[in-house]
Amino acid sequence: MTSPTLLNGLADVAGDYDAIFCDIWGVIHNGRQHFPPAYEALRRFKAERGPVILISNSPRPRADLISQLASLGIYDNGFSDVISSGDATREYLRQFAPKGSCWRVGPMRDDVLYQGLEIDLSGKPETAAFISCSGPFDDENDTLDQYQHAFTIAAQRKIVMICANPDKVVQRGDQIIMCAGSLADLYASLGGPVIMAGKPYPPIYDLCYAALEKLTGKTVAKSKILAVGDGLPTDVLGANAQGLDLVFVAAGIHAIEATDDSGRLDPLRLKTLLDIQMAHARYVADALRWSA
Repeated sequence: MTSPTLLNGLADVAGDYDAIFCDIWGVIHNGRQHFPPAYEALRRFKAERGPVILISNSPRPRADLISQLASLGIYDNGFSDVISSGDATREYLRQFAPKGSCWRVGPMRDDVLYQGLEIDLSGKPETAAFISCSGPFDDENDTLDQYQHAFTIAAQRKIVMICANPDKVVQRGDQIIMCAGSLADLYASLGGPVIMAGKPYPPIYDLCYAALEKLTGKTVAKSKILAVGDGLPTDVLGANAQGLDLVFVAAGIHAIEATDDSGRLDPLRLKTLLDIQMAHARYVADALRWSA
């Protein structure tokens, strides 16, 4: 595969695209604060070119995610709509709720995922009809070993896990935090069936295309949509599967694998990283910005 082009800034290619699908965490904020150059790049694209749809593997539904963004200083002058894994997850939860009780795995802050749904959250590994996993109960302290026993019980019963966030890890401030995708991988390794709602899987992209069509009043060709993301298993492989050009922001959670000792992108390391996953990116950047 050809090596990606190093992008100095979004301005270099903005004229080639009519819309952007942009990841949130790791690209425009780190969970503690937003990145001003990235916010400015999206604001400029929206003002000068077309819609910006933020696409996130957050288990939070759209409205709650928009509130979270505002709390970090990110407002709708930098985006046109927000689509989350939480939105896609709620569609699956509606389908599974009539089957019986749900074993809910995740922190209490994700309660909003279940609001307005007629769903019984009293299930346990031994009794539940299905599992909803939005992340570890305590994402700063839990380890996978703590889930092994309960997941083994549930996996032996072959109940479905609906994973609300396929991300395996995320960067929060200067910490790398375990996400629901790591728990889903463990459950699958034990023989449990898993449904993934977010990137890189189609349901969340289908919601993005529908939102884009509503915004523009027409179907936008995939060749005119630019994806932006920092997660190789999610953003990169998702864009590849959809046939979208991609800016791979490679100095985030993949910094160790993609940069040299001085923190600069290393073309050889980057190509190796992509080749291992049989992935490709048209562009690569150390961060999202409008211009160098």
